[in-house]
Amino acid sequence: QVQLVESGGGLVQAGGSLRLSCAASGRTFSSYAMGWFRQALGKEREFVQAISWNGGTTYYADSVKGRFTISRDNAKNTLYLQMNSLKPEDTAVYYCAAYQSTGQQISDDKRKYTYWGQGTQVTVSS
Repeated sequence: QVQLVESGGGLVQAGGSLRLSCAASGRTFSSYAMGWFRQALGKEREFVQAISWNGGTTYYADSVKGRFTISRDNAKNTLYLQMNSLKPEDTAVYYCAAYQSTGQQISDDKRKYTYWGQGTQVTVSS
């Protein structure tokens, strides 16, 4: 079992930055591939970024490429999402998620992910 808790969301103006964190507890954090997803009001949850267990592989949605950066610190059991050049369309609840994997293959399919956090709201004003 893995427990995930996101933090760092808030209100920011367009063009600004935020850094989200996801603290993991429970089973060995480094055994899991991790991802960030987001869900805007009235829309389906969508993939943002994913990272392999050791950070060796990352995968980005086209909508955030060049603006968002995913990273992890296995010593601190923490996943990060650095978000720069934020746009109003980035407004959503952001979720971190995990599934067990020690390979370099990572997934953008939310059905693959076993554990989810409760989400943190990010609001970008124009």
